[in-house]
Amino acid sequence: MEYIETQEKKERAVLVGVHTGNRNSLEDTTEESLAELARLADTAGAEVLTAILQNRTFIETSTYVGEGKVKEIKAVCESLGANLIIFDDELTGSQVRNLEDITGIKVIDRSTLILDIFAARALTKEGKIQVELAQLKYMLPRLVGVGSALSRLGGGIGTRGPGETKLETDRRHIKRRISYLEDELKDIKKHRELLRSRRKKEGIPVVALVGYTNAGKSSLLNALAHSDVLAEDKLFATLDPTVRSIELSDNRKVLLVDTVGFIRKLPHRLIEAFKSTLEEAVLADVLLHVVDSSSDVAEQHILVVNNILKELGAASKPIIMVYNKIDLKQDDIHLPQDRQMVKGSVEVSARTGKGINDLLELMDDIVPGKKIKVKICVPYSVGSIVSQIHEKCDVLREEYTQEGTVMNVLVDEVMFGRVKEYIVGSEE
Repeated sequence: MEYIETQEKKERAVLVGVHTGNRNSLEDTTEESLAELARLADTAGAEVLTAILQNRTFIETSTYVGEGKVKEIKAVCESLGANLIIFDDELTGSQVRNLEDITGIKVIDRSTLILDIFAARALTKEGKIQVELAQLKYMLPRLVGVGSALSRLGGGIGTRGPGETKLETDRRHIKRRISYLEDELKDIKKHRELLRSRRKKEGIPVVALVGYTNAGKSSLLNALAHSDVLAEDKLFATLDPTVRSIELSDNRKVLLVDTVGFIRKLPHRLIEAFKSTLEEAVLADVLLHVVDSSSDVAEQHILVVNNILKELGAASKPIIMVYNKIDLKQDDIHLPQDRQMVKGSVEVSARTGKGINDLLELMDDIVPGKKIKVKICVPYSVGSIVSQIHEKCDVLREEYTQEGTVMNVLVDEVMFGRVKEYIVGSEE
């Protein structure tokens, strides 16, 4: 009997990058960025065979690495049996076409790879729309130059996602599709704004978890909220924002929002497409900047996140630096703290629970709406104050005396101003 193999074979990839030495350290290709590219490829389902790092002072216009190097890459691919070449920088359509013409092998770049991972991870309608929008905007200027890319209906990395069958259509149709998707996102954005205005009206502060991909944001959310959000040791395990509610020590309700992880060389179009999601960070009251303290490139990760926050207009938010995975940290790894807006820092392990109480204490002090325990005696002649207190405050104890209603209450700054003349003592 003949057996038919149905399991999809992994694509076999060779990674390529150029180190010029004259680009920003976060934009240039280094051994660290190639290692990260390998993790991205693995996340997308490829088997990485080898990585080629070329040193040259400039990027070659037509083939990115120079024709001689392309032939060398072709020989390496043939000897290893590779069927995919992934470049660490964004390529133009003509570069992709030229590289594929010379090598005869499918070529994609870092941006296409990241978009592919996002396409595989998007679960909600909003996430799928945002991914397709980013894919189409990325493909549009490359329609003229792309060679075999538009005929890749056979599948594989770089061809997945809600928009894959649309990428072969003409420019006019893609523009119409982009316009339609942008209108869809506007409707979703209106819904988000309604939810936010309701939260604001209720006076519920929002704390957003931001950080480099795989820093442990979802694990930290689970540790703080005692929830079970999917937390995997993979890049971009979380794509769609997750919201959980917690209570601080003064019974203050706080909403925690988990956001998509950042990464170096994150495609600008992806940031644009996901702005409605990333607005959760922009409009939050406080940011928890989660850092993988066990990484020997933690400092670079912090810089990447800071730069993206600046691009989003969220750099001036009050920030708590949360150095996560402290149980895995090596003694020789230095944890920098160079942000002016940092309100505090704490070392935690979301996995073991170490430091979580310290983080909650920091949030107690920094998250707006901190409540104060006071003892008040409200004369019966101003009974309306008692009604307001019951409506807006936490009443810990209440008794009726000859002088008036004696109450032990938790009040915020606004209510403190209204009841301070009735204070007869404080509750510690």
